[in-house]
Amino acid sequence: MMSYKAPLRDMRFVLFELMGAGELASLPGYEDFTRDLIDPVLEQGAKICEEVLFPLNRSGDEEGCTLENGLVRTPKGFQEAYRIYCEGGWPSLACDPEFGGQGAPHMLGVMIEEMMCSANLSFGLYPGLTQGAYVCLSGYGSDELKRIYLPKMVEGVWSGTMCLTEPHCGTDLGLLRTRAKPQADGSYRLSGSKMFISAGEHDLTENIVHLVLARLPDAPKGVKGISLFLCPKYLVHEDGSLGARNGVSCGSIEHKMGIKASATCVMNFDEATAFLIGEPHKGLRAMFAMMNAERLAVGVQGLGVAEAAYQGAAAYARERLQGRSLSGAKHPEKPADPIIVHPDVRRMLLTQRAYAEGCRALAALAAKQLDLGRHSDPAVRRDAEDFVALVTPIVKALLTDLGTECANLGMQIMGGHGYIRENGMEQYVRDARIAQIYEGTNGVQALDLVGRKLPAHAGRLLRAFFHPVSAYIEAKAGDKELAEFVQPLAKSFQRLQQATAQVARAGMRDPDEAGAAASEYLRLFGLTALAYLWTRMAEVSLAARQTGEDEKFYAAKIATGRFYMQRVLPQTSGLFSSIMAGGRTMMAFDEAAF
Repeated sequence: MMSYKAPLRDMRFVLFELMGAGELASLPGYEDFTRDLIDPVLEQGAKICEEVLFPLNRSGDEEGCTLENGLVRTPKGFQEAYRIYCEGGWPSLACDPEFGGQGAPHMLGVMIEEMMCSANLSFGLYPGLTQGAYVCLSGYGSDELKRIYLPKMVEGVWSGTMCLTEPHCGTDLGLLRTRAKPQADGSYRLSGSKMFISAGEHDLTENIVHLVLARLPDAPKGVKGISLFLCPKYLVHEDGSLGARNGVSCGSIEHKMGIKASATCVMNFDEATAFLIGEPHKGLRAMFAMMNAERLAVGVQGLGVAEAAYQGAAAYARERLQGRSLSGAKHPEKPADPIIVHPDVRRMLLTQRAYAEGCRALAALAAKQLDLGRHSDPAVRRDAEDFVALVTPIVKALLTDLGTECANLGMQIMGGHGYIRENGMEQYVRDARIAQIYEGTNGVQALDLVGRKLPAHAGRLLRAFFHPVSAYIEAKAGDKELAEFVQPLAKSFQRLQQATAQVARAGMRDPDEAGAAASEYLRLFGLTALAYLWTRMAEVSLAARQTGEDEKFYAAKIATGRFYMQRVLPQTSGLFSSIMAGGRTMMAFDEAAF
């Protein structure tokens, strides 16, 4: 059986020692968020995840959701867990105080989100979708819509969804067919069908607020003719009370490989009353505000699974007796040594650990830049926004790819015991897999990186990453103690720079060349970003170890970083070779031969 303990020590290291979260109180709106407040919030977040959400993870997976007469019932215990979650004020943590939120920094929010994803990924999707809908509505909704809907969503009494995908179109939203007809009272009537809608119908909240992409009668063709609408499950009176049931219903729920306790629905809109969000035909702009928030959140899902899989695999490896160490028995008093003595098991465990801790640092760095986006200095704000725009596809794709890899490594470490349901590791494998697919497949994220982010503003977004990394390498070049980290980082960074130039040149000549290199380029970028963060974590740990406090923690941090540099980062050499080889072997292959 799996167990989960929130990695609070490492979270505090990342927040306060690596990212300087104690300085957040100097930013407008964050004045109260000193370490004295952040620490107890982390403790309480860990408590609800360990004691309330994690015990429902396996039972929720086995029971799943059920659809009865158009109503979706979540697994046993989910309603009570959601009530406890709301009573603790967790839905409001990162929301604006204007609507009843607590206004917490993103850096704190991302740590709580990781814990939820480790403890119970299916449960986390319900409030997670609401948070995404909140971001979109608060940014683009009218004052009236925000007044009516946001306080209830922030409180957790109402939840939210995003309704994009239709049976015939996923990524290519220009093909969508859902229609919206204007009404005399300023509302609209929606008709159409959406599929793969997470949390589209459930029994956790009084109302569900659907954000739906649709076309107006005069809409231009393609993506330039898409508008965004708010469509509630129940209509809402002027005083905020619920009225009649709207013309939106759940036609079916999907029977999925994983996240079975999360309701994935087909939603039918039959002349449903809806309200325009933002400007007509400008719906994608508003929806992408939600999608970008969700893409960062999905990356954290991968991180959460990676951490949970590592904990489960490490516990098993310490206890499972099998064979003797190749260099002689390490526990001669026992009938066999625990498998943690074997080099290949250690390779897999350290790979999981290096990925999980590196990805936690990358998620926190992205969150820090979101927080810096509140800065009053326009230059600081622009640099922060550029960084977030650049790394969003990297965080989404890299962290979910590595989350699945860590789950599979966990299964491999546990062998046959990992493959059977009762021990829990196979659930992590199944749950993790969807994160590489939804909110834009990881291949789409790679195309976004090379096709949109690299050329944007004449390459300006790249400077948000390249300049600080280059300056850091130059500043630390003479540090002998840090050399074993700085030197491999410098080599990987040089490969990334060369690959960037190659992708830009080849892509201008032939777009297929950029597409052929996209996935390898994103992975090369991501692994280099982790190398930069591992070097910084090693620097902090080397200095902290000299104080004599928490020696074991810092020693393990340095050793994990050393493993990453020597055994994981060399992947960038192969990725670089693949990128430089170009896409001819792919695109010249006869289509009929597939």
